[in-house]
Amino acid sequence: YVMDPVAARLRELLGEPVEKLDAAIGPEVEEALEDWDGRGVVLLENSRFYPGETKNDPGFADQLAAMADLYVDDAFGAAHRAHATTVGVAERLPAAAGLLMEEEIDYLDKVLENPERPFVAILGGAKVSDKLGVIESLLGTADSLLVGGAMGFTFFRALGYETGDSLVEDDYLEEAKRLMEEASDRLVLPVDIVVAEAMEEGAEFETVAANNIPQGKMGLDIGPETVDLFEGHISGANTIFWNGPMGVFEIDDFAKGTEGVARAVAQSGATSVVGGGDSVAAVNKLGLQDRMSHISTGGGASLEYVEGKELPGIAVLPEE
Repeated sequence: YVMDPVAARLRELLGEPVEKLDAAIGPEVEEALEDWDGRGVVLLENSRFYPGETKNDPGFADQLAAMADLYVDDAFGAAHRAHATTVGVAERLPAAAGLLMEEEIDYLDKVLENPERPFVAILGGAKVSDKLGVIESLLGTADSLLVGGAMGFTFFRALGYETGDSLVEDDYLEEAKRLMEEASDRLVLPVDIVVAEAMEEGAEFETVAANNIPQGKMGLDIGPETVDLFEGHISGANTIFWNGPMGVFEIDDFAKGTEGVARAVAQSGATSVVGGGDSVAAVNKLGLQDRMSHISTGGGASLEYVEGKELPGIAVLPEE
């Protein structure tokens, strides 16, 4: 996307002139900087329009770095990407983390390294394969790991449950079994599921036991008994990490589980870190954002950090 809306918003927030350019490098940028009087902000065009950005091209990074004396990275949401603006420029200039980057790292470290217990982790989303490393990492620290969303159906199939037409990753059944054996009762699965024949607005739905989803129907949300079960764990927590929806949050009939979890986290009084697009959308939709300790701007970045992976955009910054 072009940066024009960002420029307009910056003008509102800063009350200062913001000159938005139509390029990120080249003669237009060089001329604008030569003419700049130092007031306000000069905003470059989106670097993603240049192939050199995602390739971390040395030449592209050189051109960007030549325009600056200091590099401050506040883009935690892109910290897991080794791009020119997240890594290349930082290698060429004195670099520092911005205040948001610092806050993100501080909260995640608090959750991962020294959580006030009980520590409850909540994971949703579609696939076990996407969050396998995260599950393993959280099982090493969390007192309870609550699993919702479509990823739960792979665990159900591994237990021998009827899953109907629900999304199941057959290639990960053995991994699911292993995780359940290692976690014992710390891994908490739904006990009832909202099902329908189609994933669409207005589809007829019903709530069934988690171990008996009918053929021809698919699970699209956790049921009310599961919301109560999860609320019981959440209400007793002192630290909470939540990433991923409990159902198809985009459709109102299948958003109740996600909304119930959001309310429970808000009411818990715990230190709470919320990440992931749908989780954050639920919090914002309900107007609960001010009741969460920290809403992360990083979806993939926060998950990779929790998993213990090195994030290139953080690794390149000096530790001090």
